[in-house]
Amino acid sequence: MADIAPGTTNSGTDSIVYSLEQVVHAAFALGLPVAAWRLPLATETTVCITFDKDLKISKPALESSPYGFVFSPFVVGEQPSIFVKADIVYSSETGHIRFSKAVTEAQKQEFIITLKQPQTTNYSWHLHASETINQQTETGFKSAVTEAIATINSGHMEKVVLSRTALKPLPSSFNLVAAYRLVLQSYPGAFVSLVSVPEVGTWLGASPEILVSIDPQKIFRTVALAGTQPALDGEPVGNAIWRQKEIEEQGMVERYILSCFKKLRLREYTEVGPRTIVAGNLMHLRTDFSVDLKEVDFPTLGTDMLELLHPTSAVCGLPKEPALTFILEHEGYNRSYYSGYLGPVNSPQGTHLYVNLRCMQLLKNEAILYAGAGITGESDAEKEWQETQHKMQTMQRILANFE
Repeated sequence: MADIAPGTTNSGTDSIVYSLEQVVHAAFALGLPVAAWRLPLATETTVCITFDKDLKISKPALESSPYGFVFSPFVVGEQPSIFVKADIVYSSETGHIRFSKAVTEAQKQEFIITLKQPQTTNYSWHLHASETINQQTETGFKSAVTEAIATINSGHMEKVVLSRTALKPLPSSFNLVAAYRLVLQSYPGAFVSLVSVPEVGTWLGASPEILVSIDPQKIFRTVALAGTQPALDGEPVGNAIWRQKEIEEQGMVERYILSCFKKLRLREYTEVGPRTIVAGNLMHLRTDFSVDLKEVDFPTLGTDMLELLHPTSAVCGLPKEPALTFILEHEGYNRSYYSGYLGPVNSPQGTHLYVNLRCMQLLKNEAILYAGAGITGESDAEKEWQETQHKMQTMQRILANFE
């Protein structure tokens, strides 16, 4: 981290080199919210920690937000949107920590003292306030898919995304930071994140899907990502054969993004795709959209598109309103932060919000794995179940390393 993060100061820098484990464990020991992430194809992990007690925000205003990390649920209101302000920033590349100007001297000293204490292996990550778990069974999922197909074919909606969960025991040797490092190694092209907030819970994931991104060069980006099949073992992606169902599904997501641009009367954008991309053990169809904000006078494009896009048709459906209603009535459980969005806001690397996919929520002794599938009129309940099985392998492979 060569540049000083917005809102931080060199005067609060501790020049001692610390490990990621020390920083995360210190946050847990002090009961502080923590967010760690690595951007796709990057090497640096950044950590934000805040001393704030009230983390809830109504909705982010990206352009005016301080530096921090946003964590929002699938349905805003059922769970709060959380903002972890960058009171403490750590870079894995330098091993140094920086404190923002808002941090008191007493807070600095308390954190540094905690950092330097011997680490114990019996630390605990932050847990959700309630351990009540609503599960979606195989029978329930397939029944919902069958009902969705009938609803689509009756003309009430074009597509709906249905998801499910799987509860897995945590191996006795499971270590959260070690698991985060394994995700980094296993999925270099994904946005990798670890978010742990008191009362809200702890989530680990590797998402392939950009929601809204604005880099330091003021380039806005979003993607249409849909269609799924297992990756071809050792074969080039150009050999992938896509069914009409996946092509139509991806086209729906593209058209929705274009409709958002149209609502904002935005015509100056670049579109590239669709093309086949690999994300872990899966392949998807992806189309990239970009807007040069230096050439287009649209200072609030990031916030405006975030409000229009979330929840995207890739995780909800089309049209959005009937699809969301169908999900809430038939999915059978609360998605919580799965298929919400998360990422850094106004960091030195820009604002990068991703859809919270390929993730798991950590309980005390178990992990909840999440996965979904896009349902169209041509869907088959058994094939959609298998698609969720494939998607859950992303996190299952991480857990298997500790068995």
